[in-house]
Amino acid sequence: MSFLQILRQRLAGNESRVLYLAMLTMGASGLAFEYTLSKISGDILGNSVQQWAVIIGVMMFFMGIGSDVQKYVAEKNLFDAFVFLETVLALAGALGPIVFIYIYGLFPFHFVLVQYFFIIAIGLIIGMEVPLVSRLNARFLPELRLNLAAVLKMDYIGALLGALAWIFLLVPNYELSRVAFLIAFFNWGVALISLYFFRRQVVRGRLLAAVNLLVGLTLVVGFFNVDRWRIDAEQYLYRDRIVYSHTTPYQHIVLTEGRNGDISCYINGHLQFYSGDEFIYHENLVHTVMNAAPVHANVLILGGGDGLALREVLKYKDVRRVTLCDLDPQMTQLAAENPFFRGLNRDALNDNERVKVVEAAVSPGESYTVFSKNDKYLWRGGYDSVATVHVVNMDAARFVERISGMYDVIIVDFPDPNAPDLAKLYSKTFYEHLRKKLSRDGLMIQQSTSPYHAREVFLSIGKTMRDAGLSTVPLKDNVPSFGEWGWWIAGRAENYSPGRIKKALRGIKNIAVETRYLTAPLIRANLVFPRDALNDDDIRVNTLGNSVIYHYYLNAWQNE
Repeated sequence: MSFLQILRQRLAGNESRVLYLAMLTMGASGLAFEYTLSKISGDILGNSVQQWAVIIGVMMFFMGIGSDVQKYVAEKNLFDAFVFLETVLALAGALGPIVFIYIYGLFPFHFVLVQYFFIIAIGLIIGMEVPLVSRLNARFLPELRLNLAAVLKMDYIGALLGALAWIFLLVPNYELSRVAFLIAFFNWGVALISLYFFRRQVVRGRLLAAVNLLVGLTLVVGFFNVDRWRIDAEQYLYRDRIVYSHTTPYQHIVLTEGRNGDISCYINGHLQFYSGDEFIYHENLVHTVMNAAPVHANVLILGGGDGLALREVLKYKDVRRVTLCDLDPQMTQLAAENPFFRGLNRDALNDNERVKVVEAAVSPGESYTVFSKNDKYLWRGGYDSVATVHVVNMDAARFVERISGMYDVIIVDFPDPNAPDLAKLYSKTFYEHLRKKLSRDGLMIQQSTSPYHAREVFLSIGKTMRDAGLSTVPLKDNVPSFGEWGWWIAGRAENYSPGRIKKALRGIKNIAVETRYLTAPLIRANLVFPRDALNDDDIRVNTLGNSVIYHYYLNAWQNE
């Protein structure tokens, strides 16, 4: 006896239960499809908050339209319409993400048309589901209040289960394009089981069976080939050949290789570094503060999961301990294992004669101890010859709140504040926590986007740091891949004045380690800004409550 025959036998006389199971599945898959299309749109177009809000809003609007359209389906065709719509929804939901990537690469000016065609179509179908199932269930449970209560209850429970599965099961373990196919299999299964169980009520059974079979074969083929399709589609988005593409629970990472062998790294479509000039950025980020700070035995790097800032820090023989905190464990793993990253960061995240790498786990609610009694080099001489690198994967804001101890140098290498969740890492509250972690003579440096292309962002960062009790000095240099770029170097206001920081920078006679680009005279030159470039009278301080820096960022780069 087949599985479907056993299922039919078990459910005989319980037709409503079959429909409730279908409604539960549809509620879960419908919400998961909404999330998937919103996420892929945010990854492609940026401004993820806007994409999520607009897409889900549009979908819900057309769900309302769909609930009205279903009234034109004749009673005799209810089962046919239900099976057909579920089959079409499975196909559209599965192919949506991969089609989005192809269209954006090939026909970017027509992307929005295709994007909203899928969104509207899926919204209409999802909207037709609940009233169709209610009408079908009325044949077995005619009392309206009981019918609606049962159907809507299963829909809402399914939505919760779909949200939890999408967040905690699907996205952490599968690429987004593969997630769409996994969700689609549930809709296809609902159509298949309904077609079999209610086959006597279906008018066009053979035609629907053929369509269902064809869609099922398409889903199977797509599931096993979607990774190749995704990379082929993404290739249209990049000039150079893609050599690595992977979506983590936090971001989408792409590496490309040019004809000359240079590597570019993109995160969510934004260029993070180009191997041909990344050393200009990272030498400014690291060596400026390392040569200005009187002590740098204990260093904190926030962000920088690629290991490139760490590479520069480890050039200093008196560095004894480095704590690297990056949100994404797959990024630090990639930096430690991928041959392209390892070549660029010189194995900074691998155990060797100079470095001992320790992965440190911090549980929720647990504090992280910077110093331990086994650290011989701290305060009592007995310097160890090996620098210990502690890699911590967690949200930097939470990490800074929990760590104990002090740092001689703090290097902040976050992405630009191009999303609301990144804006908190540039807030007054965050800098107040960082200030408390600086030692008496400690200094920190913050990458601060472009003082030319995003002037308001740059100035807001400096003003926010000062409002948090830090003395600040701005720096700028030209990084060919990004244009003019800026940094703020800072110390605790009670220990440093801007004049003292400038004196330390201007007093650098030679860079203490070997560099490819940066020199002491260039550091002094980077202190010079054009007239009125640093006038921040109209600039607001960024706080957790206003996220003004995110709005500054959107205005700056949308106008470019």
